[in-house]
Amino acid sequence: MSAAPPADVRIARISADPIRLAEHAAAIDDPRMGAETSFVGRVRDHDPDARGAVAALEYTAHPDAEAALGAIASRASEAHGALIAVSHRIGRLEVGEPAVVIAVAAAHRAEAFAACRDVIEDIKRELPVWKRQLEADGTAEWKGLGG
Repeated sequence: MSAAPPADVRIARISADPIRLAEHAAAIDDPRMGAETSFVGRVRDHDPDARGAVAALEYTAHPDAEAALGAIASRASEAHGALIAVSHRIGRLEVGEPAVVIAVAAAHRAEAFAACRDVIEDIKRELPVWKRQLEADGTAEWKGLGG
């Protein structure tokens, strides 16, 4: 069982379960906050490096990935005075399924947008989660290895 996230980080989860934006939005609902923003990163059917159509992605995470996700969210929360709920899926995801969901609430829109951007950019740079891209022709390629 992982440690509970800081109070301003309402969800910081790595899971094989489907991610629900509504759950994340509910987690950051707070009358002190005047702005909410969200980001949903979905599996798309193409990639600039793919030879053909993308059929699915398989995500794999390091055992410390959830703690790293909590640290990313906590950093953004502290920097922007925001409430944050964030999840990243692992396992096989089909085209259209959410891989990452971020919901942020802050007193003002600038802080909400900045915190949301910080979280997704830091996830892309730092989170020890890798993906195997499965193409329609049966080929597969690992992405995100080596940083």
